[in-house]
Amino acid sequence: MIGANGAGKSNLIGVFRLLNEIVNRQLQLYVGRSGGVERFLHRGRKVTESLELNLEFGHSAYHCSLISTADDSLVFRFERASHREPSWFTPLDESLGSGHKETKLNQDSSPGLPVKAVLSALEGWRIYHFHDTSESSKIKQVGDLADNTHLRSDAGNLAAFLYRLQETEDACFQNIIDTIRMVAPFFGDFVLQPDRLNPRKIRLEWHEQGSDAYFDAHSLSDGTLRFISLATLLLQPELPTTVLLDEPELGLHPYAITLLAELLRSASQRAQILVSTQSVTLVNQLSPEDVIVVDRVEGESRFRRLEESEIASWLENYSLGELWEKNLLGGRPAL
Repeated sequence: MIGANGAGKSNLIGVFRLLNEIVNRQLQLYVGRSGGVERFLHRGRKVTESLELNLEFGHSAYHCSLISTADDSLVFRFERASHREPSWFTPLDESLGSGHKETKLNQDSSPGLPVKAVLSALEGWRIYHFHDTSESSKIKQVGDLADNTHLRSDAGNLAAFLYRLQETEDACFQNIIDTIRMVAPFFGDFVLQPDRLNPRKIRLEWHEQGSDAYFDAHSLSDGTLRFISLATLLLQPELPTTVLLDEPELGLHPYAITLLAELLRSASQRAQILVSTQSVTLVNQLSPEDVIVVDRVEGESRFRRLEESEIASWLENYSLGELWEKNLLGGRPAL
């Protein structure tokens, strides 16, 4: 997705983040940490009474409406799931009631088919945001060795996740190392082992080419650490069904962005990938049909997929990124 600041790219990513919190039964905590109900309702509760989500995917659909309460929380006005196989005349609907503060999708030990189908899909949608590489970020701290089932949204368990790949997926692990070296030729290898004093903990360590000295994540540049996280995510053997990335190009060298585009293209053969970007370099690596242009029109975010036929004559002389810069694609600031 490309578009001006404020066009709505992050809002779309935010919808999937909200869905993640709903599925994890962390809605109220998420609302509180995000600054309260006002942050979720368009122009506040004086203007907008409710927030509605209507999603259709495959043969399934999920619908819910969230309304604000006097204690600054959101409750479900309604929640329902539906599923319809191609041979069915009508969909099978399942109402999950109203008035609850957390989803009922995963509350029943024996859910019906609609809930099973919806929950399975929603649990496979993962958002990743590797921007925090500060000294206090989780990726630079000692972590739990057992926290290795999947890569966390902030790569906070990168060391544990890489350790599992090192022990069980040697070819994949070596591919990640080789890819990192394309961006950081000085990188030798990871040094991943349980902490000697506490075997249940692990820290991200590595060494340079031609050196036995160990370094930790604090010794990596922000851009290199983010690229390591991106390479690990996109080259892992089992991707989530849908991967969402918000401005993954942040802090990356132009060559690293070019390589990132190749990783995204390859990963898209195994999963659905949705990326929000402001990078002309990244857009230059894409085909027109890969790009969704986001524009803000009369207060609404409008999403439009590019078609090569629209810009075929321009592409004879200009790259896709140049056309974006010249405002021939849309996705630029406008009144």
